[in-house]
Amino acid sequence: MQKSSIIRVGDKVVRKPRTKEFETEVIEESFSNTSVGSRRFESPLLIIYVFGFIISLGTLFLWLPISNNNDEFTPFITALFTSTSAATLTGLVTVNTSEYWSFFGEITIAILMFLGGATFMSAATFLLVVVAQQFTSSNQLVLWENQPIKEMIGSSNILRITIQVAALGIIIQVAAAIFYYYRFLPLFESNGDVIWQSIFLSISSYNNAGFTIVPDSSSLALFFQDHITLLFIAFMIFLGSLSYPVILELLKFKRFKRLSLDTKLVLVTTLSLIVIGTLFFLITESGNSSTFKDQNIIERISTSLFQSISGRTAGFSSIDFSTTREYTNILYAGLMFIGGASGSVAGGIKVTTFAVIVLAIMTASRGKTYVEAYGREIPNSLVVRAFSLSFIAIMFIFIIAFLLVITENVTYSKVLFEVISAFGTVGLSTGITSSLSDLGQLLIIFTMFIGRVGPLTIALALGRRRYTALYRYSEERIRIG
Repeated sequence: MQKSSIIRVGDKVVRKPRTKEFETEVIEESFSNTSVGSRRFESPLLIIYVFGFIISLGTLFLWLPISNNNDEFTPFITALFTSTSAATLTGLVTVNTSEYWSFFGEITIAILMFLGGATFMSAATFLLVVVAQQFTSSNQLVLWENQPIKEMIGSSNILRITIQVAALGIIIQVAAAIFYYYRFLPLFESNGDVIWQSIFLSISSYNNAGFTIVPDSSSLALFFQDHITLLFIAFMIFLGSLSYPVILELLKFKRFKRLSLDTKLVLVTTLSLIVIGTLFFLITESGNSSTFKDQNIIERISTSLFQSISGRTAGFSSIDFSTTREYTNILYAGLMFIGGASGSVAGGIKVTTFAVIVLAIMTASRGKTYVEAYGREIPNSLVVRAFSLSFIAIMFIFIIAFLLVITENVTYSKVLFEVISAFGTVGLSTGITSSLSDLGQLLIIFTMFIGRVGPLTIALALGRRRYTALYRYSEERIRIG
């Protein structure tokens, strides 16, 4: 005997057989009754407005004499560059953070990093949920099988999602600060310095920001031999490069088979890129005395692992990237371009976009006409969107790098590395940032801003557009390759 259900949708009560078609209909009607209050915030431009406001406010505070150690107004371009870098979680700087900025300035940078991370993850999660509500019926059924995503869709309220994401972030960052506190006790004389260094680094590492205020140290060079601290920082970076839905699923299910396709692709692609980056760095820099110095093989593996995780999304470094080999920088430019998970604090085109492109290429090489992974078919619209987003990103990077070559007296390879680092909101640098002209800094500022808000905004905008043709032309083949 076929089961039936009584389900309330809006003001209606329906009794129908429990078939897949019925579940689809109920889900569609549930989505159509989403609260009007949520819809006011569903525009992809929301992230642009929010980040523009945060950066403007941060620039104002950093511009004030109280924010620097010189007791004079900060040059506007320096305040704008630092505020943009902190809010977009990039980490590129034109002045030494620990030396130039006062305690008030460091607090401002820390707040910008915290707001940049929490705001982006909250807004991105909310907007991705809103777009998920506009999926086709078949995709809604797949999405509906995922309980954490189902809960978010059922309560798509921006305030609730913001509180949940911020609360999770605060818990993780407090735990990290406690760990850093005990690791930093032997390094600093004042207990106040230990506490502030711990708090600042916990915010910076979880949010993949790449800022450090360790005195007399280039990035994390002070911890070159402290592999426990470096690996913990790498773990924090890894957590931050995941998104809230992914972390929520991992906490909820714990078994790989029960995870959604999105989470599976995020985990598999991220871990694969970490392994590739580690092995490549270990091999290519093994003969470079400026990189590993006197480290043994275990320490070299640890350093390579840290650089692979940090170099893809965060920009912390325990070595000087101006001394690394050219082909190492080329690979890391590729890793920075890919970035982390959608809706996370990491930048780039995102690992799922890269995974879809790789799957599409593998599909084409096998002569198949549809893309699939882990027993699920990926809609062709998502494949087209992945290629479109990547192409737009590549063209943007090429144009900015071309303009910088004109305005700056720097080689193209170094400029390209810097631009990709800014676009991927990573923060690794070959050392040319501080020597850029004002126009060059403005181009990097623009690149950091677009790198933070652009990929998600474009992806959401492409996902919202729906065009049903009244007619289609007849096909005609062209030659490819």
